[in-house]
Amino acid sequence: MLALRVAEAFGGEVVNCDSLQLYKGFSIGTAKISECERRSIPHHMIDVLDPRQGYSAGDYARHARAAIAGISARGRLPVIAGGTGFYLRALLNGLPQLPGRDETLRSKLAAKEARRAGHLHRLLSRLDPAAAARMHAHDTQKVIRALEIRILTHRSSPPASASQSLPGYRTLKLGLNPDRAQLYRILDARTTEMFGCGLVEEVRSLLAAGCSGDEKPFESLGYKQAHSHIRGSITIDEAVASTQIETRQYAKRQWTWFRRDAEVIWLPGFGHSPSVFEQCVDLVRPYVGQ
Repeated sequence: MLALRVAEAFGGEVVNCDSLQLYKGFSIGTAKISECERRSIPHHMIDVLDPRQGYSAGDYARHARAAIAGISARGRLPVIAGGTGFYLRALLNGLPQLPGRDETLRSKLAAKEARRAGHLHRLLSRLDPAAAARMHAHDTQKVIRALEIRILTHRSSPPASASQSLPGYRTLKLGLNPDRAQLYRILDARTTEMFGCGLVEEVRSLLAAGCSGDEKPFESLGYKQAHSHIRGSITIDEAVASTQIETRQYAKRQWTWFRRDAEVIWLPGFGHSPSVFEQCVDLVRPYVGQ
């Protein structure tokens, strides 16, 4: 909401930085903004991926940078919105040059992990102890990527200093900091609404369209619970309760992630608050020369 109002006020276009909103068909559980709600303001990096398509932070950075360049060429303001911190870091700070995905190698590694849980993290600990220390043993996707880099390059992952930051822009980072108790109540209510408004039916449609349920987007909040309910593993009430708990935990992790960034200016309240919007306008104006 806040990004939309900023784009409206300053002649901008919105660039999505929510990793799940990239995927077609994943709408209810991601609170994806509808065409009508966009109020004719162009939105980029939404509904651009098939759920079965692999995608990395490096892919996002490359495509989002191209979208930003196009927006600037039209004389408009790029407004980045979303809370996927690693994607945002890749976009603004860049990533080191890394090898592409090797699907054959990835399949072999995934099969090893399926046979012995935790095996890949132990292997990474031997090959690249520093990389292993930075990630949880159960974060299989990150562990596989780190092993992929180590095996293909015979080197550890390159340092962040090898990255190239987004050139030619001054960046203003704004974060919303509402009251936590109030936020948790809203998140709980939103979860109940998602399931009531057809999240399970949306997942059924995705499965009927050819998805297996093993694709990366199905690991996300709400979708994995809805999928488990469809499989008969949990009741609908258990699915809602589990999603509420994990959503609150995710909100805490987001706070922790973005609090480490000293450049973020925190606005006390929600994005729909008039006072928050006024503060935001005052902060943005010097950047656009108005």
